Amino acid sequence: MTKFELLKQSIRPKTLAASICPVLIGSILAWHHGGLNWFTGVITLLSAAFIQIGTNLANDYFDFKKGADTKDRLGPIRATQAGLISLKTTKIAFISMFALAFGCGLYLVAIGGLPIFIIGIISIALGILYTATPLALAYTGMADIVSLLFFGPIAVGGTYYLQTHTISPEILLYGLPIGLLAAAILVVNNLRDVEEDRKSQKKTLIVRFGRKFGQWEYLLYILLSALIPWITTIIYGINFWIIITATLPVIALPQIKSVFLDTGKALNTTLEKTGRLLVIYTLIFSLTIITYHSL
Repeated sequence: MTKFELLKQSIRPKTLAASICPVLIGSILAWHHGGLNWFTGVITLLSAAFIQIGTNLANDYFDFKKGADTKDRLGPIRATQAGLISLKTTKIAFISMFALAFGCGLYLVAIGGLPIFIIGIISIALGILYTATPLALAYTGMADIVSLLFFGPIAVGGTYYLQTHTISPEILLYGLPIGLLAAAILVVNNLRDVEEDRKSQKKTLIVRFGRKFGQWEYLLYILLSALIPWITTIIYGINFWIIITATLPVIALPQIKSVFLDTGKALNTTLEKTGRLLVIYTLIFSLTIITYHSL
C-alpha cells in the first residue's frame, strides 16, 4: 500500500455519509422552498466532509497517543496504530483537512455571517476535542449527543440557512432523524469496542451503562427516526414521507437483530449497514420532497 492509499483508508470514506447526507437534506429543503444555491451547497458539502475527515484523522492520532488503539483492535486497521503511517504524517493530514474546511468556511461566513462562523469554529474545535485532551468527547460519553446534534439539526439547519437566509423549527425537526441515524452508527462502533474502550478508560455511554443500554439506545434511535416524520406530517402536512419512512424499522431489522445478538468484529458489517440506512433515509426523504413539490 502506498502512503496515499493508507491515508485514503484512514479518512474512513464509508463513514462520510454522516456529513454528506445532512447537507443534501438541507439543500433539498432549500430547493423545496425556492432558495437552492448549488454553488453554496457544494462548498457546504466540501466543508462538512473536510471537517469529518479531519476528525477521523485526529481520532487516529490522539487515540494512538493515548494508547486507546492497540493491536487488539476489533475495527478496521488504523494505519497510525499499525505503524504504517507516522504520527507526524497523520498530524499534518488532520491539520490540512481542518485548514481546507476553514478555507471553505470563509466563503460560507461571508454569505451566512456570525451564526455560520460560530457553527464552523465549534465544529472544528469538537473535531479535535473528540479525542484530544482529558475531557475528550469520546472519553466522557458526550459523543453520542454531539453527533446527533451536529450531524442532524445543526448541519441541516446550517445548510438551509446558508441558501435561504432563513431558519425555522420545521427545518430543525427535519434534521433530527438524520442526526439520530448518525448517532446510531456511533452506537454500533461503541458496542463493538466496549471491552477495548473499558481497558483504555474510554468512558462511552456503553462503558458507563452497559451493553444493554447501547442495544436499546440503537433501537430507540431507529424507531425515533421513523416516528419523527409522522410528527412533522401532523404539523406541516407532507404526507408521502410517513408512508415510506414507516418501513425504516423493517429495513433495519437485520441490523437491530445483530446489535442485540452479535459482539466484536461481527458488528463491523452492522456498522457499515447502519451507514447505508442513513443513505436510504436521505434518498427516501429527497424523493418524497420532490414528489410533494411537483403535485
